[in-house]
Amino acid sequence: MEFPERLRALRREARLSQRELAEKIGVDFTYLSKIENSRVEPPSEAVLRRISEEFAGRLGVNQIELADELITLAGKVPSDIAETLSRNPQAVRFLRSIGDDVRSPAEWQRLIRHWSSEQ
Repeated sequence: MEFPERLRALRREARLSQRELAEKIGVDFTYLSKIENSRVEPPSEAVLRRISEEFAGRLGVNQIELADELITLAGKVPSDIAETLSRNPQAVRFLRSIGDDVRSPAEWQRLIRHWSSEQ
């Protein structure tokens, strides 16, 4: 699913109009409409985090995971992850080393479960 479709689906699931969501996150509703209709680029990470906070509370989902999902669907890298990578060449090497072996979301989930069980 692309970012605009996911945003629209979440907004509808939360039973919010574009105008209501826009007011809650501090943007103009016409801007939100343009985002949902792919007429402008996805918003900044700060706006995406405000969106995730609003939806997490209404939908009972993990705010950090939802923020990460929206940020990556928007074609961005969460700033805390980018900062970690910029300070740790080993993290970059690790991602490069597994990049060709881990391609699908299911493979990433399997890797995460394996790593979590080792902790």
